Amino acid sequence: MANGESEFMEPVSFEDEGPAMDAAEAPDGTVLGKMIREARKEKGLTLEEAAKAAGIGRSTLSKIENNQTKPSFEIIRRLMQTLELQTPQLFVQSGQSDISGRRDYTRSGLGEPQETPTYSHELLCTELTSKSMLPYISTIKARDVSEFENWVRHQGEEFMFVLSGELTLYTEHYRPLHMKAGDSVYYDSGMGHGCVSTSEEDARVLWVSLER
Repeated sequence: MANGESEFMEPVSFEDEGPAMDAAEAPDGTVLGKMIREARKEKGLTLEEAAKAAGIGRSTLSKIENNQTKPSFEIIRRLMQTLELQTPQLFVQSGQSDISGRRDYTRSGLGEPQETPTYSHELLCTELTSKSMLPYISTIKARDVSEFENWVRHQGEEFMFVLSGELTLYTEHYRPLHMKAGDSVYYDSGMGHGCVSTSEEDARVLWVSLER
């Protein structure tokens, strides 16, 4: 597995640079796509150059610019950083909030789906936009480490609990870790990593990503 970044998901932190945007001004898909396209062109970047800098696929960036897909907030934030724009507050996972006693709830099987070539994710508690942790359930579709174009890596820390099946967690600096239902692991998500299912059925895990 080569060093680099893959298309999904996990929280990253960004510097406050570029024009600010209030929560009420957070863009819908069409506005977001136009904003990203214009910023990319202003920097003189091709789709391929901008996508590579943000650690996502060229086709993914094209679909975002044309409002043909609903990207995860991490992908949006990678693009915001690459293009030196401030992340729209609609997608920001910020630990700063004056609100207390908040609550969000996701009924079984009704999380927000996100698909990648190697994982099927179900994002949980997506109504709260001011939070530091990202919880989601994932089905590990990958069966061999060669299915990953690059290491998955993102800023922060991550907790993973195996719900069912068995898997192997590959990490950049450690030997492969074989895990089964009930096992858990906590690791620095800036370290390259990726999971493959080793049981007959695809393994399912609960992931909680923490921005830092």
